[in-house]
Amino acid sequence: MISTEDWQAILLSLELASITTLILLLLCLPLAWYLAQGRGLHHYALNALLTLPLILPPSVLGFYLLIAFAPHSVFGQTLSNLGLPQLAFSFSGLVVASMIYSIPFVLQPLQMSIKQLGARPWEIASSLGMPPWKSFIFIILPQIKPAIAMAAVLCFAHTLGEFGVILMIGGNIPGETQVLSVRIYEQVEALQYDSAHTLSAMLLLFSFITLVVMQRLQQSLKQHKAGE
Repeated sequence: MISTEDWQAILLSLELASITTLILLLLCLPLAWYLAQGRGLHHYALNALLTLPLILPPSVLGFYLLIAFAPHSVFGQTLSNLGLPQLAFSFSGLVVASMIYSIPFVLQPLQMSIKQLGARPWEIASSLGMPPWKSFIFIILPQIKPAIAMAAVLCFAHTLGEFGVILMIGGNIPGETQVLSVRIYEQVEALQYDSAHTLSAMLLLFSFITLVVMQRLQQSLKQHKAGE
């Protein structure tokens, strides 16, 4: 039986994953194009920095974000001076933290797909007199649609299941920062195993569906590449 508090956590998780996925897609499309073109040291350094959340323990990332978001930190004081709300233990803070730890899951598929296209589409567009931004929107984007879909699925699934960073940044405030993974943790601590089983089964089913979708998208990418 799913309680009102469970539904609240489910809806908050879906809202967080949707907002994070949408913002990261908008940010990472031009960023992936920029990184795919460059081979300089600053490109490698920026790529390594943005890929760091893949191997960094979530508790470590969450700890440093919590320090950065603290009201007495430089970042926290800047937000205060600008009249903006603090990020620690708020939904806005969860969105910012989710964007940071999920960025490699969006950036990597897009960057690889753009690299695989090579220079030929740009050369053809340039010969037709198209500016780079127009080439990117009307020639490159339609050719990497499977990679965009894969990046969106990966980001959504990763954000929905994240626990460590979420707990460090948002805590466990029902209706504000208590997402599904944190709700399961709370139910286990309270020995409410029936509710924990139900919510965990929902995440398990979602993860299985995600893997099926990922396999289908990978097949589409292979077919697209073979058809070039």
